[in-house]
Amino acid sequence: MIDRLVAAGHDVSTLMRRPQARAAAEAAGLAWAGTVTATARDADAVIVVVLTDEQVRSVCLGPDGAIAAMKPGATLIQHTTSDPVTAELLTAAGAERGIRVLDAALSGGPHDIAAGTLTLWVGGDEGVLEEMRPLLDSYASPVMFVGPAGHGQRVKLVNNALFVAQVGLAIDAVRLAGSLGIEEKAILAAVQHGSGASRALSIVGRGGSVDAVAERLADLMLKDVTVVREVAQRAGADLGIIGTVLSSDAVGQKVLHRASAPGRAS
Repeated sequence: MIDRLVAAGHDVSTLMRRPQARAAAEAAGLAWAGTVTATARDADAVIVVVLTDEQVRSVCLGPDGAIAAMKPGATLIQHTTSDPVTAELLTAAGAERGIRVLDAALSGGPHDIAAGTLTLWVGGDEGVLEEMRPLLDSYASPVMFVGPAGHGQRVKLVNNALFVAQVGLAIDAVRLAGSLGIEEKAILAAVQHGSGASRALSIVGRGGSVDAVAERLADLMLKDVTVVREVAQRAGADLGIIGTVLSSDAVGQKVLHRASAPGRAS
């Protein structure tokens, strides 16, 4: 994302928490800062890409957070998958200081970033989105307005719940095919060209096996499923068939429980 922003002519300053990431930024000649305040105070736009909801709040809120450091009229663009309530908190905190906030949930991986085709679902003020669209277009397409603050995260959570459920269905499809004497690679290759195809199935197919994809994405899928369950429960929403699949052995044992294996976060 940084490479594409720089290539588009934007002046980018970065904050990297991991030493190896900071070393890579230095080697690439990127400007970097040592604190959130130093990174955010002169920026016209601050883009947040961290891992958890707790990290979003830590980086953005409080006396040492980005919103407190940003100049009036600047825009906070929050990409991390998190609780929709957090997006609403950021928007309210920003409004008190004249900071605009976009709840810009993203979908995609490294190959999408390289191609500039990340998907963004953006909640907030549509006028602010249109002003920021040239910036976002440097690394994302499509960039879709989905409603008020929090809706970007809500769309992302529904998407991720569906994705994990589809991975679970792929696992069971491989199991069924195996019981009929069809090898895993053969069924994954074949179904991608049929009416049973999905983007999740394509990702599994590119990964070579459902086990390989589950292993690589286990932590993220566990995090997202946990959040979507909490948000749905708080809203009194029924997860329906998606919830049934997420609670199945195929997902619980083959996907989400992998995150509890030795050496992995739980």
